[in-house]
Amino acid sequence: MAARVILLPGDGIGPEIIGPAVEVLRAVGAEFDYEEHVFGGASIDAHGTALTDETLAACKSADAVLLAAVGGPKWDTTDPSRPRPEQGLLGLRKGLGLFANLRPVKPIPALYDASPLKADIIGGTDLLVVRELTGGIYFGAKTRTEDSASDECVYTRAEIERISRVAFRAARSRVTSVDKANVLETSRLWREVVRGVHAAEFPNVELEHLLVDNAAMRLVAAPRHFEVILTENMFGDILSDEAAMLTGSLGMLPSASLGEGGPGMFEPVHGSAPDIAGQGVANPLAMFLSAAMMLRHGFGMGDAASAVESAVDRALAEGLRTPDLGGDATTARATQTVLQHL
Repeated sequence: MAARVILLPGDGIGPEIIGPAVEVLRAVGAEFDYEEHVFGGASIDAHGTALTDETLAACKSADAVLLAAVGGPKWDTTDPSRPRPEQGLLGLRKGLGLFANLRPVKPIPALYDASPLKADIIGGTDLLVVRELTGGIYFGAKTRTEDSASDECVYTRAEIERISRVAFRAARSRVTSVDKANVLETSRLWREVVRGVHAAEFPNVELEHLLVDNAAMRLVAAPRHFEVILTENMFGDILSDEAAMLTGSLGMLPSASLGEGGPGMFEPVHGSAPDIAGQGVANPLAMFLSAAMMLRHGFGMGDAASAVESAVDRALAEGLRTPDLGGDATTARATQTVLQHL
């Protein structure tokens, strides 16, 4: 019986890039049973909520979840009583226990000229951001009155220990733990617990601690310095997007969100790009690379994952450029070019 994959096209360009990703998966010999569900803004329009109980149950019972994109100005609101597409993401992460977000950042030589940084700065960069995904300020208690608001930031020892292990296991030689321990009590606990896990379980991996502002500067000045960046939820959200721009386009970066034993969720880092939705010019490459991460981390199909990644690299080396990369290739042409290299 084939493994079951839930497809969540979501909003904006999402429905335009998820179909091509399935084409690429089939071309590389990955045969799954696919089941599609509405999610995000599309689900708000249809059901009044970004994540229905039915969709969450389907994701829980699947082997993996492939998500395209959510959100858009249509559903943008500051009214706490109205649903937002992003609530669906938080609900999925919590419901599936997806506490570890992995974002690899490896600028491709063919795209060095697309980066806002000089090639001699980004050349050779190969880093992984490991972000804690279900704790911290995003999930803390929230209050709101007419004149004040608060967001509680809470971390437990167990939450920090388990995300630390993910980072140390992913590292070849060095982990950089990022916090704000000069100001925040949660960061002081973070630093203490990371040190403890390192000493007890991973003494052969080098560990360094950086304050988040220093880490943000060093990501731009010397990105090659980093191998694995370990950090909490909000810092990880910000730093991973900063690191993404080393490649010149958010349209190039995949991500994986993993838990303990259940299905993982795999999605491109980019948003729903509502300004180009429906035009057939969305860059599908991050979606393809997210599908590759699903093959590797969700199903242990490392060779198939490498084949997809290699096909994307070769297509770019040959000159494939979608509009976000300064070219004019359509979504369909980008898909066909990658398929030709598989």
